This record gives sequence, structure tokens and C-alpha cells, in this order.
Amino acid sequence: MILRGVGRRYGLRGPWVLRGLDLDLPLHTLVRVEGGNGAGKSTLLRLLAGVDAPTEGRVTGRPRTAYVPERFPAALPFTAAGYLVHLGRVHGLPAAEAAAGAEEWLARFGAAEHARTPLAELSKGTSQKVALAQALLAEPDLLVLDEAWTGLDSAARAELDRAVAEQVARGATVVYVDHDPRRLAGSADAVYRLEGRTLVAARDTPPRDPGPRVRIEATGRVPAALPPGLPGAPEVEYHAGNPAEVRFTTTAAHSDRLLHALVTARPPWHITGLAQVPAPVPASVTAASDRAAVQPMTAPAPDPGTAAVPAPDKVSGPARATRPPVRVTFALMRYQAALLARSQRWLAPLLLYVAALGIGVRAGQPLLDSLGYSAAVLLPVTAWIVRLCVAQEPPAARAVTASAAGPSRAHRASLLTGLGCALALGAAGAGTVLLISDPVSTHHTVAVPLLPAAFAGLLAILCCALVGAAVGALCARPLLHRDGWSLVATVLGALLALVTDGSPAKAAVTGLVSGSLTGTARVPLLPSAAAVVVAVAVAAVTSRIAALRE
Repeated sequence: MILRGVGRRYGLRGPWVLRGLDLDLPLHTLVRVEGGNGAGKSTLLRLLAGVDAPTEGRVTGRPRTAYVPERFPAALPFTAAGYLVHLGRVHGLPAAEAAAGAEEWLARFGAAEHARTPLAELSKGTSQKVALAQALLAEPDLLVLDEAWTGLDSAARAELDRAVAEQVARGATVVYVDHDPRRLAGSADAVYRLEGRTLVAARDTPPRDPGPRVRIEATGRVPAALPPGLPGAPEVEYHAGNPAEVRFTTTAAHSDRLLHALVTARPPWHITGLAQVPAPVPASVTAASDRAAVQPMTAPAPDPGTAAVPAPDKVSGPARATRPPVRVTFALMRYQAALLARSQRWLAPLLLYVAALGIGVRAGQPLLDSLGYSAAVLLPVTAWIVRLCVAQEPPAARAVTASAAGPSRAHRASLLTGLGCALALGAAGAGTVLLISDPVSTHHTVAVPLLPAAFAGLLAILCCALVGAAVGALCARPLLHRDGWSLVATVLGALLALVTDGSPAKAAVTGLVSGSLTGTARVPLLPSAAAVVVAVAVAAVTSRIAALRE
């Protein structure tokens, strides 16, 4: 990833937090960012994680990213495992793989017994372990850690150190901030310091010290096909005389996982030797970690009649498939819908809609009048639900989601979730109206054809729901953050959308009511098309703004 001339400020005329920042982040790199309080470290990490967009400058080559904020919120209505499965899906993992990854990382951080515990009941340290698990289970290409060690016990801090080493060893880039100057001090490939709103190299970074190394000798079936994605990117040496014998050399931190990968492979490998070897000289450490080197093993010369078996050029993990955007969007919508349902915030708009229908719709009333009334009532209810979906995530959780899927896509998913819930509610209301109303004109003198009336009513409901979603999007973050102003704007916006000439919602409702006078079902095709254009335009604008400001 490359940053060129990047600057960031909050507000149109706010002071610059960062300005003129240039940075290259190659793969397979551990980067530490330093700076005093208020220097902009968290702002920089949010830019790197994709949570915020730069006010000026460009960021190119953004890889798959995961982000761990400084303080992860416990105010989410999920269990630890449930939240991790949702976030794994957002990262593009299948549900089963996300569940397995959640179980593995919670166990590694010593929080396996809290997998079924609600997040609201977890301690700060355990909540931080959940935040780490959601980032690590996806194996991102860029991992951004903002004070991620804060609140962890000593065993979990050591495990996070190992996890960071593993991520770098498999080829990822890790950027971190920590208040402890000794944190991974001997492992960083580069150290930068924020000074004067820009980034400077803090000092010459010492060569990475990989620590003790372990040599594993193993025998596989001929030909000895290596399991994909071996932990720790080990050095691999093939025996020149026996292609089934292979020697793996890796750091001690990765040796247990490498052994497990070999003995559980299909077909399994037979371990024939295990020994600790001295660490390589510092000058060769970086070169050795850039790739899994394959070298010929020193051995007696083979028999003249034995054919030499060439070694592969490189050992690497499986290629990562690009996450389908539709799949990620549906994962975000499932997450948002579950968040809304578990929070029970849907109860108030549901009761409002049911009460309004109970007051305004009676058995035997003219069908078109009742359909127009139910569509009109749905508009403010939709605006309310959309506003709830947009604002229901705590800021830190929203930052995690935005990093995994992109802030614009995450915002659009919240709008679609609110609109989908409102449409389901409107369809239920329309079904009730169709069951209890009479298909006659206002004065009960002319029969109204049922199917055209139902089609016209459903289109009017769709039209009002789309306009209501646009009102809710305009009256919530990122445009309005204060709850009081947001609520007042939502009420006024919904009222104006129903009474203002030229509004698609008013046109659709008026068409039903006026058609009821003559017994004619006027299908609101033009207002519905206009409502689609308005909703799409508002969604595009607010999604773009969501990437620029919080």
C-alpha cells in the first residue's frame, strides 16, 4: 500500500491532524508508529485501516485489511463466538470456517470458556481478546493494531506477540502503535515517528531477531507434496538422494504449529528428527524470511542410476480468492439485522406502525383508501428504522466493520437492512389491509378490481419506503450526529415528504386516494421510479460521506 501527500483533518475548516504524509508499506513487513499524545497516531492507523478516507492525497493498493481499535466496545448484543462468526462472514469467510477460526483464536488467547458469554458481560481484557480474534481469524494482508496489547494479561500479550510474528512470516504487513517502547522492539522492520503532522523515520531499525530455531526432519510419500500454507514460512530442504525426506527449519514460535500441520496433513508426514539450531546471523534474517527458501540438502551422492528429483522453486500458502462484493454485502446485512433484532430497538417503530394501522384501518373500509393510508404511515416508520440501523453500532465496532468491508459498503448495508425491515413490515400491513378491506370505491358505489388495486398499493408502499429510507439516511450520521437534531430532522423530513408537491411519496398516496373516488386503481409507476432515483442518490452521497468523516 502506498500513501502519497496524505492529509487528514476533521471538519471543513478544522486544523490539520496530518499533512503531506508519504509512506510505502510493502508486504512481509512489521512497522511501528511512534509519537506523543495528540500527534495523530490513531488518525494515521484509521487511514491505513480504511476506516477514514484522506482529506487530501491518495492511498493506493489497499489490501485485505483488519483493524483492532484501542478500546473495543462491549455494548453489542452478541456472544463472543456469535460476533466473531458475523465478522468472519464480513471478512469473506464461510460460516463454518469463521466458527472454527473463532474457536481457535479464543483458545489461543485463553478465552475459550467465554465463547458463549454475552459481550456485555466480558471484562475489558476479554473484550480485547475478542477484538483481536476478529482481526486474526481472517488472516488479512494488512493488520492494523492500535494499542492492541492494552488490557491483556501477560499470557495473552505473549500470544499476541507470536501472532504478529506469524502474520508477518506468512507475508502480511502489520502496523502497530503501543505505549510500551519495548513492544516488539527487536522485530520491527521499520519505525516511524509522527512529528509536525507528518511521518519521519524514527531511527535505523535493528535487524530482526527471530530467536531460537528448530529443525524438523520428516518423511512423506513420494512425491513429497508439501501441505499448503505451512505456518511460519519454513525453510525447506529436500534430500538429494531420497525425495521423500524433507528438512524444515523455522523459528521456535512456529515449531509446534508446523509439527501439527505435518502430522495432520492428508496423507500425514512421519517425523524422524527434531533439533534446535542456532539462529542465523542478522544479515541473513530478513532475506530468509522474505520467502520459504528451498535449498538442496547436503547428502551423499546418489547412485548413478537414480534420477534426480528437482525441488520446487517456492513454498507458499494457497492463493486467496477475492471476496465477492455481493457476498460481503449480504454478510453485513445479516450482521446489521441481527444487531437490530437482538437490541430490540425495532419494537418501538413496530408498535407505532401497528397502532397507526389500528387507528386508521377498519374492516369494510374502501381498499384503496386503506392502502394509501398504510403506505403513508410506513414512510416515517421507515425513516425511524433506517436511522436506527445507521446509528446502532458503537463507534469502535463500526470502525472494525468499516475496515473489514469498507465504510461506504458498510453504510450502504445498514441502509439496505433498514429498508428491507421496513418493506417486510409494509408487506405485512398491506396483506392485512387486503384481507379486511372492501374492494369498492370511497362511496361504496363502484367495485375496484382486486389485483390491480393490490399491485398499486404495493408499489405505493415501496415508493413511501424508499422515500422514508432517504429521509432516514439524510437525518442520521454521517450528516447529523446529535440524537436530538437527528430526531427533529427525521420528523420534519417525513412530514415534508408526505405533504410537499413533487414528492414521489405524496404522488403515490394521492393517486390511490383520488382513484378510490372513482373506483380506479392508478398504478404509481412514475412516482416509484422517482423514489428509486432519490433513494439511490441519497445512498450514494451518504455512503461517500461516511468514508470521509465520522
